[in-house]
Amino acid sequence: MGTLLDYAGAVPSADAIREAGHVGVIRYVSDRRPGAEWMAGKPLLAGEVEALRAAGLSVVSCYQYGKGPTADWRGGLEAGKRHAERGLALHSAAGGPEGVPIYASIDDNPSAADFATMIAPYLAGWRSVLGNGNVGVYANAPTIELARAAGLGSWFWQHDWGTPEGVVHPAANLHQFEIDERSVGGVGVDVNAILTPQYGQWW
Repeated sequence: MGTLLDYAGAVPSADAIREAGHVGVIRYVSDRRPGAEWMAGKPLLAGEVEALRAAGLSVVSCYQYGKGPTADWRGGLEAGKRHAERGLALHSAAGGPEGVPIYASIDDNPSAADFATMIAPYLAGWRSVLGNGNVGVYANAPTIELARAAGLGSWFWQHDWGTPEGVVHPAANLHQFEIDERSVGGVGVDVNAILTPQYGQWW
């Protein structure tokens, strides 16, 4: 069904993305965190969206502010609410429509205890702002399974950190299968396989 790029260091041109054979992008509707000023591609802006749409490319929204010790999910319920509100504001400012998901990032290999005590409340915070039908979850396959069992999230984007080799969760809409191995238009990118006809795209 094609591939989508995600990137944060800079913004490749829409023409470069299309010419490289990709059908769209997954883009951050989140701010740069302190110490990550190199992430010039955050947040997604309306001008980029206009160029992507004119090139016939699709757009998906995702959110990640912190990482590692400052991971967004470590703040639990209240962090989920706060990040969801900020993500929704940036999504809307970039021209994002209502009724499509934002993928909240669990960019880790967490334990079941981490899920129960921090991640589940964090995703519940997102649900309280967006509604469960518009909550996407970026996570490894075991965490996707926990989220599904808890009824948290309706869209799933799998990464492979902590995923058993070769496993793609059957509920995954997207699969990030390549990280930092190529550049498009001079920008380092990750590559994601589209697994289902609907994957949270804006149009």
